Amino acid sequence: MKSPLKQGKTGVNILHISDIHFGARHWDGNNKMLLDKINSYPADLVINTGDNTSDGLESEYQQVGQFLKGITCENVISIIGNHDKRNMQAHEYFKEYIDNSETILPLKSELTTKKNLYLEQDITKTKSLFTDLNYIKLVTIDSMTVLVICIDSNILYQDEGFVEEEILKSISAKIKRMKYDKAILLIHHSILVGDITPLLNPLLLADFVNEHHIEDIFCGHTHRLTLRKSTDLYHHSSFTQYMVGSLSSSNRMGDDNMFLYLENWGTSELQIHLIRIHRDGDVLSFTEELIRKTGTR
Repeated sequence: MKSPLKQGKTGVNILHISDIHFGARHWDGNNKMLLDKINSYPADLVINTGDNTSDGLESEYQQVGQFLKGITCENVISIIGNHDKRNMQAHEYFKEYIDNSETILPLKSELTTKKNLYLEQDITKTKSLFTDLNYIKLVTIDSMTVLVICIDSNILYQDEGFVEEEILKSISAKIKRMKYDKAILLIHHSILVGDITPLLNPLLLADFVNEHHIEDIFCGHTHRLTLRKSTDLYHHSSFTQYMVGSLSSSNRMGDDNMFLYLENWGTSELQIHLIRIHRDGDVLSFTEELIRKTGTR
């Protein structure tokens, strides 16, 4: 199947990658072949939902930073994952090599409960003591302005996820002052799908999603493809969660290396394309599947 063309598009084209895992223990990618394939899609927005590294090492951050710079899409937005936070300097490396966006701070720091949210200066010697990387961005494509909400669900040195309520309050305050057409949420851990290292407080985030009428959530973490829609019958709201597998990992060969391409997102003409990645030595091949063609949103 040929890559979808931009001709006649009515919405936003989103390409979703996750769990890149640069590092000796995970990465088995062919950079050039992966980038050539990713860049063959006319994406308006590329989103990367975390686990950029294997162990949060600076060398791994340097490598993934170079890889992400090879994506030709004008709008590339990345978030941090649990593997990226296995180093107390990880938040600084992320800002240096991947994204230096302004970090959103909690309204009342004394009320925060997230473990290792702040580091002790006399022990760590890091420049920034605040370890969470939460930010929001406005992306305007043609006549549609998309609010991209990036929430750090990761705990320093832990694989389980936790979202800090005081940060959600700060984000909510900023969102209420912004004008946009549609909002999406990027988060590493799943709200809907459980696993052995889950998000520990998903209901808090679900309330945030309902409050701001977010219809689409993009995540990774499990290395599994899961597309699910959740409906709140009481609040009369619903959202779709897109959880994609690893971009190129050696952990589970044959079933988890993939990315998603959402053509005409935000319209009734949405088409979801699954691109699976197959490795034979250093050579990659790709198979493409149209998961769903929908006439209604």
